[in-house]
Amino acid sequence: MRKSKPALSDAKRCAVYTRKSTAAGLEMEFNSLDAQRESCVSYVQRQPGWTLVDESYDDGGFTGANMERPAFQRLLQDVDAGRVDVVVVYKVDRLSRSLLDFAKVMERLNTAGASFVSVTQNFSTADAMGRLTLNMLMSFAEFEREMISERTRDKVAAARRKGLWTGGRAPLGYDVKDKRLVVNEYEATVVREAFELYLQHQQASTVARLLNEVGRKTKRHEAQSGATRAARKWTTQDVLRLLRSPLYAGFVPYGDEMHPGEHSPIVDRATFHQVQDMLEGRGPGIQYHGRNPDYVLRGLLRCGLCGEAMTPGSTRKGAREYRYYRCITRDKQGKEGCRAASLPAAALEDFVVARLREVSVGEGFAAQVHARLTARMEEKHKALRAERAQLPKDLGKRAGESGKWVDSLAKLEGPARRLLEEKLTAAEEEVAGMRKRLAEVERALDAMEREKVEAEWVAQALADFDAVWDALTATNRGRLLRALVGRVVVNEATGQVDVYLSHAGESTAPAREEAAA
Repeated sequence: MRKSKPALSDAKRCAVYTRKSTAAGLEMEFNSLDAQRESCVSYVQRQPGWTLVDESYDDGGFTGANMERPAFQRLLQDVDAGRVDVVVVYKVDRLSRSLLDFAKVMERLNTAGASFVSVTQNFSTADAMGRLTLNMLMSFAEFEREMISERTRDKVAAARRKGLWTGGRAPLGYDVKDKRLVVNEYEATVVREAFELYLQHQQASTVARLLNEVGRKTKRHEAQSGATRAARKWTTQDVLRLLRSPLYAGFVPYGDEMHPGEHSPIVDRATFHQVQDMLEGRGPGIQYHGRNPDYVLRGLLRCGLCGEAMTPGSTRKGAREYRYYRCITRDKQGKEGCRAASLPAAALEDFVVARLREVSVGEGFAAQVHARLTARMEEKHKALRAERAQLPKDLGKRAGESGKWVDSLAKLEGPARRLLEEKLTAAEEEVAGMRKRLAEVERALDAMEREKVEAEWVAQALADFDAVWDALTATNRGRLLRALVGRVVVNEATGQVDVYLSHAGESTAPAREEAAA
């Protein structure tokens, strides 16, 4: 007796999913999403028993590198709810470009009893060969995505090294016109005001408060979709982000590199670098956040027994605070590392100041210090100018050599090609180092004006040290001492304190005095 033919399967509800990575062209009457949908609908209509669901699942402007897509998430929810039997796409990579994500999606479809069809890649997932083919296609899709990402990163790096704006939201103070940053003069006033306030107060929280008090707001952003992010009050983090942005000094950053930008700066580079020094706690006159500026010998004291630095410390008894300096080695290793005891801060500070009072009364001492500081700056300035003049020549020479090697690369094969590729890689690293050094030289030259002002201030303070010292704040006292004193070495065992004046130079014997520890 012959067996009867199996009955046709029940009607399958099909959902068409379309995706496009960019939003470009979506405003057209017939776009890429429409073309994908048309092909999928035509395919479904040719399959007996297949019907389309009413819901549309279209993601325009979403990458396939992840699953964070609104229409795709709706589709998965409908699959889980049993409202979809077949997911239809134009190509596999429309669904996902990540092999791991695709495996998760397939597992989710299998759990829900749903299947998957790609209309331009004819294969079935019902057998092992079909699943192998699918995984191979997904591997190539993921590889293509990674290659696109690498090429994009390379293009961004090349553009930034040329000082070009590579996109994104324009920062406060700038607008984007024809893919270039253009100064917005109204907003630029707020940027300059923030830098000036920080130079005065050295506290980002204070800058934020003062900006809010005068009604200053952050930048108002408008997205391509028409949505806007309203301007709001300043926070400490807003101020820190603004102050640390090298764009305002005319630079374009790329990783750790800094390249001169084609856009106009809003603040001069000397001001920008001065603010960076303050933020990082470098340079004279900086008030270290969270530290007591009353410790005016911070960073200058050395232990005469082990040679390591001495750091501030304090204790309290009731309402009274006792300040002292202690050896770092003793702190870390105990008496076995160094036997130096903690020393009273006030006595050490008074001794060093007394020594400075003595030397400052000498005839011509202030002029001598100023002359030495100026001479050192001129010598440094001369060396920096020479280096700035030579570096572009070296860069041009190396770039020319690399260009010739690139032309020769296509003609070589085997070991010779690999050797030349290694030389090219080394040359690129050398060029990157030269560019980084050129940026450092430019920064040092910009800072020279600040150093000249500092030298003038030190000379004026020394001209009438007694009166000036009593009038200085704790912060400026520390600033003056760091300009005059190279280091102070304290031998707790002998009670000897050696004060090394920085203006005297290495070849000059330091000033030495005896003091009770």
